[in-house]
Parts: sequence; structure tokens; C-alpha cells
Amino acid sequence: MKKDEKKPSNIQEEDFETEVLEEDEVGGQAPDIETLQRELETTRTKADEYLDGWQRARAEFTNYKKRIDREQQQVYQTAAGSVIRQFLGIADDIERALKARPSEGEGAAWADGIELVYRKLLAIFESEGVTQIQAEGAPFDPNFHEAVSSDESGEHESGQVIEVLQQGYMLGDRVLRPAMVRVAR
Repeated sequence: MKKDEKKPSNIQEEDFETEVLEEDEVGGQAPDIETLQRELETTRTKADEYLDGWQRARAEFTNYKKRIDREQQQVYQTAAGSVIRQFLGIADDIERALKARPSEGEGAAWADGIELVYRKLLAIFESEGVTQIQAEGAPFDPNFHEAVSSDESGEHESGQVIEVLQQGYMLGDRVLRPAMVRVAR
């Protein structure tokens, strides 16, 4: 192709350069090795830049996806926690009723039915990831326990939970409600 001729519009720049190189080789004038090595190095540099950019974009997307998943999990736990928290009072009432259950007569059969309802409620809590805070005999931890009183106890060390007055619950790693406890001094 001569310098004065216009290249057709459907041929891209790269195609044009390739054709020129081929014409040069056919004409007996091969491009010198230094030029080819510079072009190769430039192409490799661009390829490395593109690869680096692609890898960074992929890592950023992976981090974004993980962050979105964490945020969605937190939103779910917050919503589920607010609903479950409303049912904790019912579980407490049933638990108190079962502590005073009759052992004989028609009341005993009725109490067995109430206990089944209580177990179902606890099973629903468990299926949603809610667990009871095991506090009795454990060292007092203000992150999980709420001290209602501190009493002298010869059987327990100072700072140890003597009795659980109201059960505490957790959803995942979040405390829904701390356990109300008596602590030894």
C-alpha cells in the first residue's frame, strides 16, 4: 500500500500494520530485530498491566461479594433477633409454669402437653440458630450475664454464677438477651 492511498474503512489499524509488515517482508525489507524486540516488550508490558488490572478487579469483586454476604447475614440476624426476642418472654412463662407442674392427676397430663409445646418452641429457636447461654457455675461475664444480686456462698468462688434467674439467649455470636443471674461474692 502506498503512502498516498487511503486504507479501506473496514480494515482496522492492527490489520493495516500487519499488512505493511508482510509487504515489507515480501519486498525484501524485513523489520530489524531491535524494532521487533521493542514491540514485543511493549506488548508484554501492556499484557502484564492488563493481567494485573484484571486480577485486582477480580479480587475487589470477591471482597465486595464477601462484604455483601456479611451485611445480608447481619440484616437477617437483626430481623430474626427482633422477632425471636418477642417470643423469649413466652418461653420464660412456660418454663416457670413447668417448674410448678403437678405430678399427679389430670394436671400432670396437661403439664406433659405444655412441656411438648415448650420443646417445640426451643426446637424452633435452635433451627433459627438461637442458643441458650450456659451460665450456672460459670464465671460472671458482663457480656453474657446481668447480675441481679451478689450473695455470700461457701460453695462457689467469688465472681461465679450461683443461680440463673432468667435464661439468656444468643443468635449466632450476638447476645439477644443476657442471662439474669445471682453471683457469689
